Amino acid sequence: MTELTPNTKIRTELKKFSQLVDIATHKQWASLTPGLSPISLALAYQDWLAHLITSPGYRLLRQYDAWQALHRANEKNLELSKRPWQSDESDSDMRFKDQTWAQWPYSLVKNNFKTTEQWWRQCAQIDGMHPHHQHVVNFFTRQIVDAMSPSNTAQTNPEVLRVGIESLGMSFAKGMQNYLQDHYQSLRQKTLSKDSTPLIPLPYQVGVDVAITPGKVIFKNELIELIQYAPSTGQVLAEPLIIVPSCIMKYYILDLSPHNSMVRYLVDQGFTVFMISWRNPDEHMRDVGLEDYLTQGVLEALAQIKTQTHTTHVHSMGYCLGGTFLSIAAAWLAKSSTSTYPTLASITLLAAQTDFTEPGELGVFIDEDQLKSLREEMNKTGYLSGRQMADSFRFLNARDLIWTHNVQRYLLGKDENGNDMMSWNADHTRLPERMHNEYLTHLFLHNALAEGQYRLQHTAVALLDIEAPMMVVSTVRDHVSPWRSVYKIHLLTDTDITFVLASGGHNAGIISEPGHPHRHYQIGHTSKDYGWTHADEWADSAPSVEGSWWLAWAEWLTQNSSHQVKARTPSTKHALCDAPGEYVMTRYAD
Repeated sequence: MTELTPNTKIRTELKKFSQLVDIATHKQWASLTPGLSPISLALAYQDWLAHLITSPGYRLLRQYDAWQALHRANEKNLELSKRPWQSDESDSDMRFKDQTWAQWPYSLVKNNFKTTEQWWRQCAQIDGMHPHHQHVVNFFTRQIVDAMSPSNTAQTNPEVLRVGIESLGMSFAKGMQNYLQDHYQSLRQKTLSKDSTPLIPLPYQVGVDVAITPGKVIFKNELIELIQYAPSTGQVLAEPLIIVPSCIMKYYILDLSPHNSMVRYLVDQGFTVFMISWRNPDEHMRDVGLEDYLTQGVLEALAQIKTQTHTTHVHSMGYCLGGTFLSIAAAWLAKSSTSTYPTLASITLLAAQTDFTEPGELGVFIDEDQLKSLREEMNKTGYLSGRQMADSFRFLNARDLIWTHNVQRYLLGKDENGNDMMSWNADHTRLPERMHNEYLTHLFLHNALAEGQYRLQHTAVALLDIEAPMMVVSTVRDHVSPWRSVYKIHLLTDTDITFVLASGGHNAGIISEPGHPHRHYQIGHTSKDYGWTHADEWADSAPSVEGSWWLAWAEWLTQNSSHQVKARTPSTKHALCDAPGEYVMTRYAD
């Protein structure tokens, strides 16, 4: 073995030191740009600035727009000043919904801000920019303008002042109490992450308040627990239903309280339901990859269901990233000749993307340099922390989840109306370093699944091979999986698709139990070889239905089932423990 020369040793040590310095520097800069790579942000605004400097005609047009906007604002301000105690028209913007915003002088403050907001959003748009850079500039311009809203400060928010006077200052005291309490909780969580002190209990305890549908864990490996739920009917449909939840969240979003548990609803409709519960990873799982999640997770669960129920056909459902996993597995199974796995009788995808060319607001965080920053961060821990993911999702919808939340809780002194979904949302999960890196690189950055380039067990998979009928569900206000992006499944498959566009967002639109008020959805069916219908044309023509889309889904599953059999109870031979199992209980302070 060749011995290293002194110069080689020095260079090796210098290389290690330089990497540490770079990582520390990148982390310091990233703290100024809410987790986004500062280089990515700088490149985006450099692109915007270069086009702005070289477009004198565009600058002239924006100056003209500014003068026009100022003229309109002054005219309206003058009109409002003539009737200072009369209410202006109501505003649809929730930040200015309170009637005090319609009275002078706050009507002037609101009017000036909204005029400025509109102008700045126009300035962010310049022809010729790289699409990703344009997306980043649009996103951060919106975040900056939202942060400058007069509704965010007590001095310029008349609702805050009115409530403070009416409560004789108690709202201010309560707001300060809420702030100190939340600050204390945040400091305590950081302390807990450094020792073995038990974590702060969740408002809704898992296995006691939520995730209480009866069942047994019938299989367990290093990555998943497989839960089979106990039947509540004497007869069940012959084809069991396997649910593949996202691994970036705890599975019990689909099994919350009894009144809004999707699992309980399905069981009561006569389905044999199986649920994958993903392990919440630690640093020892840093090398677990995307293929492991597919083989040891989705495919292994399917194999166990066939072995233990002796069934040859199963229904399948995947939610969010779990739906992406399921679509990959389904495409692979369509080309596989092995008898280890059952045939998929149907496939349901909930808020799941298969084409990532338009990933919505998440695309702001996806480029080569941003992934480099993530790799540097995960290299130290071996995982992406749940708090990092939670902060990123909050930042995507900062107006509601940060600014409006702060106004309500700290300025108006209102307590949060806690519910089971908010408790679940605080139950963070991690992602292994390798899996998260492969997921973002292969699917988001290179769009390998949609382009037929992704390989599972050395076999290239294409969604075009799927023959099972599909129901694809998306939601109108989904910031994570935009519905038009989800709709692109029509371009990637050649099978019957029933598409549902439900009201609500990524989570609340999916958890839309029967009886939930103000729920509606659109539904339409496209048969095999029908051809392409544009998403907007589909939305214009698809009929709207009041109520929960769960009813239509249950009916669709029944139509794609063969017959009924005697209810299946979890085998005592294979039962390892009661649901919800052990993996879902693992929590971390980070």
